[in-house]
Amino acid sequence: MSTVMFRPDAPSPASSEPTIITRSVAVRLSAALAVIVTIAATVTFFADGILTGPAVAVGNARGTALVLLVLGVPALCGSLVATMRGSARALFVWTGVVLYMLYNAVMFLFATPFNQLFLVYVAMLSLSIWSVVFLVRDIDRDAVARRVSRRLPARGIGTYLVVVAVLNALVWLRTAVPESLSDEPASFLTDIGLTTSPTFVQDLAFWLPLMSMAGVLLWRRTPWGYLTAGSIVTYGVFEAVGVACDQWFGYRADPDTSFASPGGVWLFAGVSVVGLAVAALFLANVRGHRR
Repeated sequence: MSTVMFRPDAPSPASSEPTIITRSVAVRLSAALAVIVTIAATVTFFADGILTGPAVAVGNARGTALVLLVLGVPALCGSLVATMRGSARALFVWTGVVLYMLYNAVMFLFATPFNQLFLVYVAMLSLSIWSVVFLVRDIDRDAVARRVSRRLPARGIGTYLVVVAVLNALVWLRTAVPESLSDEPASFLTDIGLTTSPTFVQDLAFWLPLMSMAGVLLWRRTPWGYLTAGSIVTYGVFEAVGVACDQWFGYRADPDTSFASPGGVWLFAGVSVVGLAVAALFLANVRGHRR
């Protein structure tokens, strides 16, 4: 018998099979998100002339689209099905990949010039946001927490999340602070054709504080801590792979740019390996199905 991991609209009868909440709004939204991301990523990567702007920015976007298409969409579909069959591990993959799609929907909308895919990108952003909203509403956090083993090194993983968030913030602030005090504060963005940095905006305003909060809550072993930290470590793997890929395509498009380099590819490939090890450690301490 599986622990109910979603709050159903009505009480479900006892069953020896995993409980499936087929009427969950989050399921429908995430299924629609998979379709929209497939369209957005396919056209972004394969269609010529859709993306405009500096070559490095076009290359970055194509690299991101490729990872969304070959890694993100299959992971979303597979984890969605597995979660509805009662897998707690798959739940963390589901939430992590939706967060990854949310992050990059913002990048598609604000790091590329307005183009024919604008409304598709808007739909990707909207479905990502509302998938997260209804996932947070529907997930039974206490039931998920009971699936997590007490052997999970919560303090170690929590510390890792806080350290990564702080170091990432310092890297961004090293550029943002002096540039914001200069006479031409947007000059460092000239080569990539942007008037501001959507990466700085969303990382400093939301993602890095969320990562820090997840680390602290996991340290305390709260239900929110398990949910947010498990989602964030999974999201981090997808994001690191995505950045490594967009660095590769950006460098191939413009070898003279300062916004993409082979060093960046290797750096984020290494980050993805470390992140994968942390995510695997977390998921290894989650019971897939209750017996």
